[in-house]
Amino acid sequence: MGLKDILTGRHEVKGPAPDRLFAISTAYITLQSEHQIEPAGTAAIVFQALQTSEFEATIKEMEEVVVATGGESGTRVHTQDDSFGYRWMVLRDGSIEDLAVGINAVSGSIETAGHGERLLCAVFAFKDAGGKPIYFIYNYKRGYWYPFVPAGVTAATSTAGGSLAAHTGERSTERELQLKAQMADELPIEPELERWFPLWGIPI
Repeated sequence: MGLKDILTGRHEVKGPAPDRLFAISTAYITLQSEHQIEPAGTAAIVFQALQTSEFEATIKEMEEVVVATGGESGTRVHTQDDSFGYRWMVLRDGSIEDLAVGINAVSGSIETAGHGERLLCAVFAFKDAGGKPIYFIYNYKRGYWYPFVPAGVTAATSTAGGSLAAHTGERSTERELQLKAQMADELPIEPELERWFPLWGIPI
């Protein structure tokens, strides 16, 4: 399972739901202070692009807006397509608040342009005390967060475009459930565990 499952889910898009998205901008404090999990300084928003000049112009404009609004902190942004036809807009910034603002600006612009159904998810990267990656994923179709913790070497093949494969890889379900228990008061966590879709080849 992967992004295709999110895209083809039965539920309608809830919209960016900024109050839920911005929960990460305070939740990270608990992750840092109580669980020794540090922000990695990167986040991404994933969507299905349209091959139209209007859509491409919207995305280009949003890149410029994100860079401009994050000027003081030096937000960097770039987009890349994967082999499954999904587009990743990747933001790099030392401030997780700025990352959340940038992600929300992009999702809001896409929805305002009438393409909200193409929003898939936002991904925020963290690292534990041992430097291993932990991801918190916000599913736009559901309006919920869930943790994703890859373990070991996955069976998926990542490309330069950050392919998201449907292959079965290794994930630490035990660690994910532990994070759910630890962060349930901080983030609106997806209650249906079968909707905790793994994303392989995350390019952040």
